[in-house]
Amino acid sequence: MSKNIRTPAVDHLFEAILSLKDSEECYLFFEDICTVNELLSLSQRFEVARMLRSQKTYLEIAEKTGASTATISRVNRSLNYGNDGYDMVFARMKK
Repeated sequence: MSKNIRTPAVDHLFEAILSLKDSEECYLFFEDICTVNELLSLSQRFEVARMLRSQKTYLEIAEKTGASTATISRVNRSLNYGNDGYDMVFARMKK
């Protein structure tokens, strides 16, 4: 990764996110901090990752989510060569 994301500003953002108590607080915060398109893009990537882990095809994923094959490929690369963040969250959500 060319840019270092570990900055004090990012630390403060993550502290803010970790302070949220439930989905309603998430809606309130994320609607203020993100544009609608940014939030929908994040949720689309998360859904793409979930579907990839469920062995769905690129075509199935594109049809269900509206994601481009470039986005699906980018998410797939993160799943296979990233920091395992998606898998960590998926494992916790199963509990």
